[in-house]
Amino acid sequence: MLMWIGLFILITAVAVYFRISLLLWSVMVAAGLVAMHYVPGVSTATLSLLWLVYAAVVIPLNVPMLRKNLISNPLFKGMAKAMPTISQTEQEALDAGDVWWEGELFSGKPDFSKIRSIPKPQLTEEEQAFIDGPVDELCRMSNDWEITHENFDLSPEAWQFIKDKGFFAMIIPKEYGGLGFSALAHSEVVMKLGSRSGSTGVTVMVPNSLGPGKLLMHYGTEEQKDYYLPRLARGEEVPCFGLTGPDAGSDAGAMPDTGVVCYGSFEGKDKVLGIRLNWEKRYITLAPVATLLGIAFKLYDPDHLLSDVEDRGITLALVKRDTDGVEVGKRHFPSNQAFMNGPIRGKDVFIPLDWIIGGEEYIGKGWSMLMECLADGRAISLPALGTAASKAASRYTGSYSRIRKQFRTPIGYFEGVEEVLAKIGGQAYAIESARLMVLSALDQGEVPSVISGVVKQQTMERMREVVNHAMDIHGGHGICMGPNNFLGRGYQLIPVGITVEGANILTRTMIIFGQGALRSHPYLLKEVEAFHNPDRKRGLKDFDRALFAHMGFIASNIVRTFWMGITSARLLRTPGNSVTGYYYRQLVRMSSAFALISDFCLAILGGSLKRREKISGRLADVLSNLYVISAVLKHYEDEGEPKADNALLRWACDDALFNIQTAMKGVMTNLPVPFVGSLLNFLVFPLTKPYKGPNDRQGHEVARLLLSPGEARDRLTRGIYVSGDANDATGRIDHALEYVLKTEDLEKRLREHMKSGELSSASLTLYEDAKQKNIISAEEYELLLAAKAAVRNAIKVDEFAMPGWKVETPGNEQRSTDQAEKFEVISGQRKASDGG
Repeated sequence: MLMWIGLFILITAVAVYFRISLLLWSVMVAAGLVAMHYVPGVSTATLSLLWLVYAAVVIPLNVPMLRKNLISNPLFKGMAKAMPTISQTEQEALDAGDVWWEGELFSGKPDFSKIRSIPKPQLTEEEQAFIDGPVDELCRMSNDWEITHENFDLSPEAWQFIKDKGFFAMIIPKEYGGLGFSALAHSEVVMKLGSRSGSTGVTVMVPNSLGPGKLLMHYGTEEQKDYYLPRLARGEEVPCFGLTGPDAGSDAGAMPDTGVVCYGSFEGKDKVLGIRLNWEKRYITLAPVATLLGIAFKLYDPDHLLSDVEDRGITLALVKRDTDGVEVGKRHFPSNQAFMNGPIRGKDVFIPLDWIIGGEEYIGKGWSMLMECLADGRAISLPALGTAASKAASRYTGSYSRIRKQFRTPIGYFEGVEEVLAKIGGQAYAIESARLMVLSALDQGEVPSVISGVVKQQTMERMREVVNHAMDIHGGHGICMGPNNFLGRGYQLIPVGITVEGANILTRTMIIFGQGALRSHPYLLKEVEAFHNPDRKRGLKDFDRALFAHMGFIASNIVRTFWMGITSARLLRTPGNSVTGYYYRQLVRMSSAFALISDFCLAILGGSLKRREKISGRLADVLSNLYVISAVLKHYEDEGEPKADNALLRWACDDALFNIQTAMKGVMTNLPVPFVGSLLNFLVFPLTKPYKGPNDRQGHEVARLLLSPGEARDRLTRGIYVSGDANDATGRIDHALEYVLKTEDLEKRLREHMKSGELSSASLTLYEDAKQKNIISAEEYELLLAAKAAVRNAIKVDEFAMPGWKVETPGNEQRSTDQAEKFEVISGQRKASDGG
């Protein structure tokens, strides 16, 4: 009997680990029973009992009719309270977009070929030429201090340049006069502009994100496309889109904005069938300068002019700015950014029916239209801005930490600063990886709605950490505003990225897991749909099939999770080399654990999980960090697995694994049934907490990558705007770093002579003394002075006249700048005389 029990457990464990079908498992168990007949000492009575037990269990499980009557039907009746209800807006959100890599992460056994087979995203020659040409030119035209502090707007020349060069038409197909760019090109343009000026980046971003152009491309009638898209492409129309209002932010379904179907006068005609609109919207980017307004509203047909249904649902329409009753309010001033943003209102605005986006066919489909198109804004535009800020902070904070000295030592060499630099570089690598992987999916035709929420939330939160750390390092250099402060406006822009396209709190606690669990789980949505199927017989059949597949899925994840826990997943066969193989294995392990924990939470909390946002938020953290690890591995391999990037890869993956462990522990600790939490902890982490986060050695390696130019730093910061102007806000940092590296050996020589007592460390004329004592040559003396001038120019902060805001340059800094220019002339003359 003990042998049989042991054999049964072994067969079952192997079957569920490899997810063998129920029928095949039954055959395997039967084979084990047959083998028992040949074991000496096993009585006939015992064998008969075992066969009876086998028949009692296996026959009902494998005969659908018996299984339904004995198991599925009672469960089907009893699960009414456990099954979550789905509102119309939730259903439309679930129907929007595609299930992509998130489905694999929910599976507990991800198929890595699904992402490894996607080609590395590449720009076309046309797209690259646009970025190297018009985008660079617009960056040079964008002085962020003038935009945000003096003019509170882009210059007229910049506005005209944006319209003339098609910046508002990146997503519009070429047949309508647009640029027809890929998602990657769209992102690269916004990223480069954002690295120069957040206001310029947002201005270009919005018309190419959620707005009239995108909606017209997907849903517009042919007449609407033919009329509006060329005008948008040429910049003759400036679009905006109004969704958020004073009483409806995240809960867009509660919007009070209404449209009533009625007859009215329009363009000289007295009896035109149309809609009378009343709305109040705010926080609408480009509204102050828009000529074409997209409006979301609830449409009602009380007189049944269109159908017998009175409440027709959320509908979208295009309204021209000069239409009677339209009011464009005064400007908002979001976070000291000067991109155009403001309220729009409408009072008894009459529009014809053909102004509905998509025409009458799309009445009531507004929310699903928005959900379909929202993925682009979440997956392209905002991650591009977050990546821009993170890359710029990595490049210039690393350089600043190398040129800024305290106690005759670059501050980047101090362990406290080094620790923060590591977080900046590691998070920037994770952000870039997350951005590029979702762009690959979009350019392959996927529309991953859940992953787009993950990428938006993760890039913005990680960017917040990066910029905050950069501000800590820059100190007064970062907080004193002025033309030379390249970091302060980016710091002030953080709340914009956190808030728009779905506030991060909402995205984390409700969308990523709340929507992701139903949408991406292999069986849950099938069970819910079966339960709500009006055809009860069909619903029971679908429920039975999904339920038992789900039960096998849970059993498999229990065995797989525990086995990988006690073996640390060492025995798994996964892709990867000596560096990445470990992370692939841990990704599979944590995917299985995530699927298991999710199912236990759903079983215990049922529909109430939607309201248990602390738990759903932690589960969202797990899913999000699983995606980040996947993206980091793909990015590393797409780059050719460069050895110089190993430290960045390890830091980002170890950080994400630690985040996953922390989130899982938080779920287990806070489940309402403590025993279940303890059981899950035993299954997931049977030995100990395996993940410790990045260690000091990894942090040291990452920090050193940021302190001087190199192939890893170049890849990490690729795509941002780099100024060649030595007096530009960021150009001066690069200029100073170049000189610091040139004089590194000279400074070391001077320190050695100071240690020997030949030079005084307290001397105010150190370079002059070294020159007089022939420790350095005349040329080296000039180089040191030029380096000192460049550093002085790089670390200075702006001073302003009193009263007023006229920038003043202190005299000693002007002399330092003159010295640097003098050396450039001398150096150039010497090179010329040498024939160089």
